[in-house]
Amino acid sequence: MKSILNDAATRSIRYLETLDARSVAPTAAAVEALRAFDEPLPQTASDPSDVLRLLDEIGSPATTAMAGRRFFGFVIGGSLPVTLAANWLAGAWDQNAGLGKPTPSASYLEQVSLRWLLELLQLPRECAGSFVTGATVANLCGLAAARHAVLQRAGWNVEADGLFGAPPITVVIGAEAHPSVTKSLGVLGLGRTRVVKVPVDGQGRMRVELMPAIAGPTIICAQLGNVNTGACDDVAAICRRAKPAGAWVHVDGAFGLWAAATRSHAHLAAGVGEADSWATDAHKWLNVPYDSGLAFVRDAHALKAAMAITAEYLPSESAIRNPSDFTPELSRRARGVEVWAALRSLGRDGVADMIERNCAQARRFAAGLTAAGFEILNDVALNQVLVAFGDAEKTKRVIEAVQADGTCWAGITVWQGRTAMRISVSSWATTDADVDRSVAAMVCVARTA
Repeated sequence: MKSILNDAATRSIRYLETLDARSVAPTAAAVEALRAFDEPLPQTASDPSDVLRLLDEIGSPATTAMAGRRFFGFVIGGSLPVTLAANWLAGAWDQNAGLGKPTPSASYLEQVSLRWLLELLQLPRECAGSFVTGATVANLCGLAAARHAVLQRAGWNVEADGLFGAPPITVVIGAEAHPSVTKSLGVLGLGRTRVVKVPVDGQGRMRVELMPAIAGPTIICAQLGNVNTGACDDVAAICRRAKPAGAWVHVDGAFGLWAAATRSHAHLAAGVGEADSWATDAHKWLNVPYDSGLAFVRDAHALKAAMAITAEYLPSESAIRNPSDFTPELSRRARGVEVWAALRSLGRDGVADMIERNCAQARRFAAGLTAAGFEILNDVALNQVLVAFGDAEKTKRVIEAVQADGTCWAGITVWQGRTAMRISVSSWATTDADVDRSVAAMVCVARTA
């Protein structure tokens, strides 16, 4: 055991140490080499060291360097070294972190992390929380609690009786809500297309003055961090409209909620604590390993009613919270361990500095590309930059060429009718020099594409 684990650590460290010297995107030859994995199921056992060697020698070259300093394709933070190390240790613990009594370390670390997160993100201290896979499931948890609460007020027990015959729920979203929200609504039986869509402004923010009149069971989904522009809805204004009418306000803050942890960008999340539920990702701006989503719900009873499970064989009585009372999963990994490690190592100031540094780097991207004569389509409010290199076809060619060049990686989007490259800056490891190097590569490619 010691030999194979040491070998894995050595290979992992070498992978991370050589990221900067390789193409961010894998080569075509590396992807083609993956066919070596496609062999008949072995009849007999293999040497574990040979299995690991194949995994590294064939698999590692065919990865995209998302853990590196110049991956800007999605809102993905590379793992802080301490969080990766904590992840390795938690993997060795191999705790099925669903119940507090049999897994006290994992459950207690989650409990502490939840308290720290509520303080850091300026959320009500009485909130319950879910440590889940990502923002999709975090949105699902928050919206499940919302469904429970608004129907309970109408005299209906949705967990017991389902939606057949239930009072109808009106769901209000912005016209540029993230698909993870509509997917969650579909899974919950609330419908992906029966929502009321509120028009947005030129940056993708919900136009609060155009919200419909609210009557009956209603859920309103606000957004902090438009996936294209980074723009944030005015949550305080939405709550002022919603609360007198008894509506539930849910905030999809997959990355934008982290603005509340900063000094310079906290105003973008003003009033966020007035909502009822929130979803975010720790594997975005807290820079912990995949996967790590977070849901927070002010009404702990509503979340527990929507998620809790009981069975005769489960030791549910515990002085430590049972994580499975607040998540869809019973069997689950100990995600709170690396969240705790990130917060313990960075502290409040370190988290704020990391986020503010990425926001400044996004502005640096925009300034460099503007100076080179290219069009920035959005106001750079957080860490998102949209750049057009000409018409749609020219922009597509540039994006493909940038990805093939390998210096950095950014993706394509279409926003409000414009095709653009979307640059997302969210890694702790990215330096200003990485930004300048990436801008130079983009400009060089764009002038010849």
